[in-house]
Parts: sequence; structure tokens; C-alpha cells
Amino acid sequence: MTASVDFDSVQILDVSRHFGRRRALSRISLTARAGEIVGLLGPNGAGKSTLLSILATLTTPSTGEVRYGDRRPRDLGASLRTCIGLLAHELFLYPELSARQNLAFFADLYGIDAGAAVPAALDRAGLGTRADDAVSEFSRGMRQRLALERALLHRPRLVLLDEPFTGLDDEAVHLVSARLRQLAADGAIVMVATHDLELAEGLATRVAFVRDGRLIADEPATPGLRARYRRAVGSV
Repeated sequence: MTASVDFDSVQILDVSRHFGRRRALSRISLTARAGEIVGLLGPNGAGKSTLLSILATLTTPSTGEVRYGDRRPRDLGASLRTCIGLLAHELFLYPELSARQNLAFFADLYGIDAGAAVPAALDRAGLGTRADDAVSEFSRGMRQRLALERALLHRPRLVLLDEPFTGLDDEAVHLVSARLRQLAADGAIVMVATHDLELAEGLATRVAFVRDGRLIADEPATPGLRARYRRAVGSV
């Protein structure tokens, strides 16, 4: 990452997004800073995935803007994406390739030395012994862990995760949570969309409640999250 595209905060400024007549987001304003893990919490259809897509520069706001540091995406150009890591519902893995080949492919796209980065990523994913097996043979949880390391190969400043705990057993949840805490400790901005309030309470440093495309609350993550969520968003 070059200094010219580095930033230590992301500002969402009065962002709305409409798809025809459907309003996915309505005037969202939120700031996330380096070292934070922000939990985006809300029911299905609340707009969480749309917001992550906008932050990843894959979707353009209908109104409002996002600033990375004090700069807009058009000021930073294509190089902005070298600072962003995204784990979405689509894992962007090639099932016919091995775990090692998948990571090597993405390392090459980012101009990273695969010989150094890939073995370390496989170990972090707990897949060192399955490195040369085809991804088509993996469980959903194994693919999820591999996709997370795929998203982090280039050491992004902004890490965007959409339901990252899908398909993970308790041990894998612990490993992934520890990984995200370390990313934040190292200065990344981490934003996690999840419906799992128990995991969010133990992981997030701040929480943003979203309902019907609107930001209902933005507050520190403190004990009693489920009760506050119920009051703000509705039953769980």
C-alpha cells in the first residue's frame, strides 16, 4: 500500500441508495476509524450488504458520498481498491483449483510474492494440511476461512466482512475472531455485517443498528447488546 492512498478513517456522509423504487439505504452517516471493529447489525434486508458494497466501491451511492480519509473515491482512482479487502456472500474462489492455487492466483493479481504470503495464509486458515486439495472438496466453513485469507492477502487498510462466521464451528469462530482483533490492533478499519448478536457483542468495539435502510443507532459495544438491539430494531 502506498502512502498516497493510505487513510485512517472512512466517512459515510448522508448516503442513500435506491434501486428503482426500492430504497436500500436512506441518508446514512457513519465514521469508522483505524483500530475499530464496527458491527453492522440489522435484520435481513436492512441494507447492510448494500452499505458494504458502497464502501468497497462496487456500488455507487444515489446521493451522498464516502470519504477515505479526506479524499473521495474519484480522487484516489483504481488504486483505492488495493486498500480494501472484501468478504461477501460470494466467496470468489475457484472450486476446481486447490487452496494453494486459489491464493497464488489472487497474490499474483495483487503483485504479492506468493511464495511468502500463501503458506502463511494457509496456516492462518487452518488449511496447511489441505493446501493441495481442490476447493470443491471443502466444507462451507473451510471455504469461508480460505476466502477470508484471500480477502486479506494484500494487507488492506479497510476490511469489509459480510456474515464472516457462516458455516464456522466454534473453533473456527475463535480463530477468525482473533484474526479480526489482530487486524484492528495492527491499524486496520474492520466492518462486520452480522446477525449474530452474541458474536458481535464479544468482537465489535462499536455497533451500528440498521433497519429499513436507516441508521437507528451508532454506539460503543457494551454489555446488554441484545436488549439495546431489541429496543432499537425489534425482536430477535
